[in-house]
Amino acid sequence: MPKPGLPSRDELVAFITQSGGKTDKREIARAFHVKGDERVELKRMLHELEDDGVVNRRGKTLGRAGYLPNVTLADVTGRDGHGELIAEPADWDEDDLGKAPKILVLTSSSGRRPGVAPGVGDRVLIRVTPVEDAEPGEPTHEGRVIKILSKQSARVLGVFRALPDGSGRLQPVDKRNAGRELQIAAEDADGAKDGDLVAADLLKSRKHYGLPAARVREKLGSLSNEKAVSLIAIHAHNIPHVFSRETLAEAEDAKPATLKGREDWRKIPLVTIDPVDAKDHDDAVHAEPDVSPDNPGGHMVIVAIADVASYVRPNSALDREALDRGNSVYFPDRVVPMLPERISNDLCSLREAENRPALAVRMIFDKDGRKLRHTFHRVMMRSAAKLSYQAAQSAIDGTPDDKTGPLLEPVLKPLWAAYDALKRARDARGPLDLDLPERKLVLTPDGAVDRVVVPPRLDAHRLIEEFMIQANVAAAETLEAKRTPLVYRVHDAPSLEKLEALRELLKTLDIELPKSGNLRPAHFNGILTRVAGEESSSLVNEVVLRTQAQAEYAAENYGHFGLNLRRYAHFTSPIRRYADLIVHRALVRALDLGSDGLPDAVSVEELNEIGTRISASERRAMAAERETIDRLIAHFLFDRVGATFTGRIAGVTRSGLFVKLDETGADGFVPVGTLGLDYFVHDEAARALVGSATGESYRLGDHVEVKLVEAAPVAGALRFEMLSEGRQGKPVGRGKRGMRRAGAQSFGASKTRSGPAKSKPKGKKGKR
Repeated sequence: MPKPGLPSRDELVAFITQSGGKTDKREIARAFHVKGDERVELKRMLHELEDDGVVNRRGKTLGRAGYLPNVTLADVTGRDGHGELIAEPADWDEDDLGKAPKILVLTSSSGRRPGVAPGVGDRVLIRVTPVEDAEPGEPTHEGRVIKILSKQSARVLGVFRALPDGSGRLQPVDKRNAGRELQIAAEDADGAKDGDLVAADLLKSRKHYGLPAARVREKLGSLSNEKAVSLIAIHAHNIPHVFSRETLAEAEDAKPATLKGREDWRKIPLVTIDPVDAKDHDDAVHAEPDVSPDNPGGHMVIVAIADVASYVRPNSALDREALDRGNSVYFPDRVVPMLPERISNDLCSLREAENRPALAVRMIFDKDGRKLRHTFHRVMMRSAAKLSYQAAQSAIDGTPDDKTGPLLEPVLKPLWAAYDALKRARDARGPLDLDLPERKLVLTPDGAVDRVVVPPRLDAHRLIEEFMIQANVAAAETLEAKRTPLVYRVHDAPSLEKLEALRELLKTLDIELPKSGNLRPAHFNGILTRVAGEESSSLVNEVVLRTQAQAEYAAENYGHFGLNLRRYAHFTSPIRRYADLIVHRALVRALDLGSDGLPDAVSVEELNEIGTRISASERRAMAAERETIDRLIAHFLFDRVGATFTGRIAGVTRSGLFVKLDETGADGFVPVGTLGLDYFVHDEAARALVGSATGESYRLGDHVEVKLVEAAPVAGALRFEMLSEGRQGKPVGRGKRGMRRAGAQSFGASKTRSGPAKSKPKGKKGKR
């Protein structure tokens, strides 16, 4: 029992709780007027509360166990089974305080500016309140974000490999850390099973068997077969992939659009032309000769786009989650959609013979493909046919099937006639025309790679691409004319630094890149045409691509260099890109086509914020898609270690060569230390590694033969041994200006072409 004048145990707990979770002995003594010898007894009582687990001590600060201050610094660590964001206090020491309490992040956007909602990985300042009677395992607090501060330090993501004693090893999925395992003690495994993808925290104070130690923070799913490989990229890049209950409920409650307020275009034979395996169809096309006597030989082209804006209203749950995702992400085995299937694959998909709302543009072109005028319309349409690229092309090439045969004369031939005209205008405009074939993975039913193919590039693909470009231009022109803010798709000209590097490389091929005047895509196209069919063609195409800036979204327009267009906006894919949804809403507002347009209060600054955010989402998706393909191909090649392959050098760095295989398009690394006994230096201008003594060189674009010596499927990393001899040339020595010393780097043990690592010749110093 406490002495008279001292607070009771319950009074102490209540005071510590009401203090916002943080106080100290001095404040407690002052509050209860504890003086003199009573301070010793107060100290003993506080120690008892600590021993009983009711109070936590952090230095001199006391806090209620499991309770948090009213305002807490927290990291958004993931999502629960319902897709809701979960956070944990940032500076929580589990060794001293026990398991960190979980905070349910309330994501209502009331009063919040667009584009600043938190996401997984954010460090936030959050106002929390305890959840009364929280069930075991459920969040003990709820919180509203006051401010997003920064991204938290990345945790280690890896595959758990169980050991017999219950402990395990973590194989990091990051290619840079492949082969650098972490040890996880049995008490830190959190029930992870062999093959589970887990997120783990490094433990600075512990080591096991000389390996760094980690603790499993979150189990993310099983990687028992290749079909789950995309899970790695989804979690590594914090891609939202579980829709919240509120979003799904909104999607399910959506009612099909009606004809009210729309033009009836259901008798126009619009058709969709998409990949064979497409599940959603957001664009349909139609063309016919222009009957105006003022436009002989002209064409009328219609591009109709799914009217997503009629279902996804500004600031709704669907809208907030679409912005959070930014775009759909396409993996070989799955799609992470921007919108729930009820919207993307049903209500907004332009299905064959079903009424669907659309936002359409009617464009008039002259006989040479120059656009004369255009108008936008909000319509109800009915697709006359769902066609694949291959079926449409086969019909045009003279082998129609039962479906395309009846469409050939009235629908397909007018489309191709219009495309022939637009192609002439495109050629006159001169957009950048790179020859870089894209490979596609064909999977087995269980998700493994069956083969890698290069699909043929058909005129059907080019037709749809050019029609979409013209529709996007029309959208930007209309919104500019109406002085309505929008998100442009912009692509800057190459930087002077990149142009100078390209100029130095082309000099080695006796090709001049003009210095004076503004470079246009036509200058690059001339160079690409000059090297077409030559050995250097692959090299030049690759380097010209790397010279280009990255396209992005912005509210300020600076044009699209690659397409050689002064104004351009994405309008044609609102099912899978948030930028297009913004443009749709802007058109609805500018043309007074309904009440669901872009809100008047949205400013250019807010659109710039959205542009920045969705540009980042696009880059995130591209990286995730690329890494998943790398992992699947590494799985595919895992059983072929020791086999030889042909390929081209696709990258040259100080530490080695990246080789892209002809057969699969896979990229692998040849460490510089395995190139032989010479000392290789990096010639930046020539994009080559050059032997200082022999002059032997390996250059970007060179065709080579390599042997696969290591494959790390989890990381998607391959390591090769070079079998081909390099080009013969003059020795460069080590002091030549413009050269850099090359160093060795790999994700496994280095070997030379003849086997184990050799010692360097006497007198050769430096990294290999």
